[in-house]
Parts: sequence; C-alpha cells; structure tokens
Amino acid sequence: MQKTSQQDGHQMNGVPQPIRGHEGGTDPGPRNVPLDGQNPDILTPPRTDAGTIPNMKFSFSLAHNRLLTGGWARQVTARELPIATTLAGVNMRLNPGGVRELHWHKEAEWAYMLNGRARISAVDQEGRNFLDEVGVGDLWNFPAGIPHSIQGLEEGCEFLLVFDDGNFSEDSTFLISDWFTHTPKEVLAKNFGVAASEFADLPRDIDHTRYIFPVPVPGPLSSDRVSSPAGPVPQTFSHRMLAQEPIRTSGGTVRITDSSNFPASSTIAAALVEVEPGAMREMHWHPTNDEWQYYIEGQGRMTVFASEGKARTFDFQAGDVGYVPFAMGHYIENTGDTTLRFLEMFKSNRFADVSLNQWMALTPPELVQAHLNLTPAVMNALHKEKRPVV
Repeated sequence: MQKTSQQDGHQMNGVPQPIRGHEGGTDPGPRNVPLDGQNPDILTPPRTDAGTIPNMKFSFSLAHNRLLTGGWARQVTARELPIATTLAGVNMRLNPGGVRELHWHKEAEWAYMLNGRARISAVDQEGRNFLDEVGVGDLWNFPAGIPHSIQGLEEGCEFLLVFDDGNFSEDSTFLISDWFTHTPKEVLAKNFGVAASEFADLPRDIDHTRYIFPVPVPGPLSSDRVSSPAGPVPQTFSHRMLAQEPIRTSGGTVRITDSSNFPASSTIAAALVEVEPGAMREMHWHPTNDEWQYYIEGQGRMTVFASEGKARTFDFQAGDVGYVPFAMGHYIENTGDTTLRFLEMFKSNRFADVSLNQWMALTPPELVQAHLNLTPAVMNALHKEKRPVV
C-alpha cells in the first residue's frame, strides 16, 4: 500500500487530499485520483520542499507503445522528460523467437535484462563476431556503430535499453531491411555478386521495416555460432551484473558496473541499488554527471535538493524513470513493504558519488560543528567510509 506524504498527507473516504496540517484544502475534482494516490508527495509536498524544480519523473506506462508481431517497444527520451538530456531509455518486449532485427545506432546501447532470456549477436569493425545468451540481471553494451541483433528465447524476454544521448530516438535506428528496401536491386546485385532477380522477395516498401518480427526459437547456442577468420571480439559485450559481489550494508546492497569491470561499457556507468523497507539510499550527489534512474520493483520517494534553497520530492513505482541533474543532492527512501530495486545510470566511463556523511566525517569536526550546531551524538555517528544504503 502506498504510504502517505512525509508530512501530513490526509485522506477523506480513502481519497488523498492536498491537506497538510492547517494548510491546503480538499479537492472535490475533477481529478485523477489513482494518479494522486501514486504521487502523494506531489499532491501534498513535504514542508521542506521549496521553490520550483523541473519535473524529474516520467513513467514508461505513459509512453507510446509500438506494437508489432514479434513484441513491443516504448521509449522515454528528452521528448517525454525534457530535463533528461544525457541518456534516453527504451523498454522492449520480444515474444518467444521474436527478433529485434539486425541494426546499429549512432549511440552506444546499454541494456539490463528484466525477465526471460535472449540471444544477442554483433560484429565489430575488424570482422570479429560475438554471440551470447543473457538472462535476468545480465547486461550488454554495444558501442556506437556496431551492428547487432537481439532474439527472444523460449520464454521471450523484456529488457531496458539505455542510450548515451537524451535526444536518442528508437525510430532513428539504422535497419538492415530498410537499407535493402531503399537500394536499387541492380546495386545490390553488384555488391553481392549475384543476379538482381535474386532480390525479388525482399520485404515490400510498404512494410518499411521488420523492426521486431517473429521467427522460430533458435536452437542451442552452439548451433548458431559462425566461424570468423578474424576470430571473436577480444572483449565481451555482455556482463553478469547479479554475479558481482555487492556492497552490503544493513539497509541493502549496491552493485556498480562501469568500465573498470565491464570494459565494453565505456560511455555508461551503472549501479543496481536494493533498499530494504525502512532504509534509504543515503544523502549524496554525483560530482561528474546527471543521473538517469529506472525503477524495477517496489516503491520509493526521492527528494532532490538544488541550489538557491530549492527542493522537490517525487514518488516512484516500478516502470518509472527518474532524473537528477549534475551535482544536485538527493536521497531515495523505500516507502513500501518490499525491497525497492532501481538502477542509477550515468553518461560516464566510471561511477562516482559524494557521500554527505563521509564528507562531514572527513572534515575538521570543529568546522562542521560551527556550521550546524550538531549534538555530540550526531558528530559521533558520522562515518568515514561510504554506506550507500542506510
């Protein structure tokens, strides 16, 4: 059940109302009550919120869904969430055997498997090829310009794709069928050294592209391997994120994946954060990049602190995207009764954050005390090592 606001969230007959103590008043409507119920800290902001901060939340549930015979796809870019200028995301489902056709992008493609299993393939500029199977919690990263494909296996799959440009559009992908359709058959004949008549069965121009289409579920991975004279790619394009030993605290866990342990991911760094009920992702900020978030399960509340005394609180559920601009302080609380799990992502080759607690602990205590008039109990509780979940 969604908990109420940090302050005096008020309900009448089970309907949330914008009342905080003696402030505000009832809202008789018209209104979207279910939406207000999912966003109690927007309807009734905490007293500590102040000023105007742009919207930092957009749900994939509100994004246009492109339905095809092999699955579906929807995206959250700077068009849907204008403040998100550094990264964009695509949520995609492939049915059993469904293929995201052979394609490539001007942007790097990073992915996290949400459920099911998929087979991925790629070929680099040296003619070295790559083939692997990925499951829940696995990642892949295809650098910009590298052609690749994705195919759902027996149970199908769903995954999150993240691209290193907020203005990315899935509709701007370079597609193999699109190129063939828009190339004269005589040119194709010259290129491949066969008769033009051999291309009589290409997809019709009216079809435009296959994009996501069904084919039979492939056989064993070994049966799909193609020998390359140049050999396989020297570094893998996939990574087992859940196999990493996490940073463990009493409040949860954090797994960090960047170029230090997944070299192929040279433009996107990520952290998988798990926050147990009653715990929170500590007060912190990121000193180098904006943060793009994806909420996998549970429910949470994030307050973002900006300069000029501004602060705003947002509520999140599974499937939501959050965003925090560079250097803005924030924290994320688990407001539910189950584990809150989400991804933090950055357009960077390395993950970096600054802990408020650690900063204070490593600063001369007299100086900290002069600023905040803290009690000895608070000063003694400061810790010199990061505890990302508390």
